[in-house]
Amino acid sequence: MRTFFFFMLLTQLSAFSQTDLKTMNNYLKETKILNYLNPSIQSLVKEKKWMELDTIERVKAIYNFVRDDIKFGYNISDNISATQVLEDGYGQCNTKATLLMALLRATGMPNRIHGFTIDKALQKGAISGIWYKLSPKSILHSWVEVYVNETWYFLEGVILDKEYLAKLQAKNKDCKTTFCGYGVYTDNFENPPIEWNLNNTFIQDKGINQDFGLFNTPDEFYAKHQQKLGAFKRFIYRKIVRHRMNKNVKRIRSRKLNEQK
Repeated sequence: MRTFFFFMLLTQLSAFSQTDLKTMNNYLKETKILNYLNPSIQSLVKEKKWMELDTIERVKAIYNFVRDDIKFGYNISDNISATQVLEDGYGQCNTKATLLMALLRATGMPNRIHGFTIDKALQKGAISGIWYKLSPKSILHSWVEVYVNETWYFLEGVILDKEYLAKLQAKNKDCKTTFCGYGVYTDNFENPPIEWNLNNTFIQDKGINQDFGLFNTPDEFYAKHQQKLGAFKRFIYRKIVRHRMNKNVKRIRSRKLNEQK
């Protein structure tokens, strides 16, 4: 399987005649977090037959898988591996970005990560009361940028699964434009740009309040930037807060579409 992968990788690199191959290799390498040579990821790639698709359809299929098959939810940490996100079956902006990057690299699609912080206001509803008040004002955030046809595309719209978003829209059906809360911050709540077809996608970008720039891998990003939480708050988040947030998210996802607020 590894022999096949490296043959595929060399084939993909040959398409970058206008771009420095050494730089492109940085956007395809495996890391501790992007552990895409792990059998679980290699088996998934084979099962989904993503390598049989052309590059545009391949990116679209992987993007849709991470957006919808990996549900929106809060993992134990931002810097868990791609295989851990896959095993969890859910993720938020940073952890979904990790899995998306790994799957894209596993199929020869170059990508990088763009780091930010976002205002905690967009988490209101998913978290409330004293837990919201205790949370940091700025939350570590990231999105994936994928290189297709000599263009970088931003893939932030992968964060919320469509089922959850549809239930959230039904719950707030009077809102058509700007909406902030429950994991969303967009100025087009009725029809946010979450579908990818050679375009940028977004769902939380209006909450960005600091830009950390570009990184080749999440490993490099988290080596320089981590969520600012003390040991006690980190423990509380892992053991209590994230479970409450996931419970709130699941409650919204389980609503009937015609159910009233």
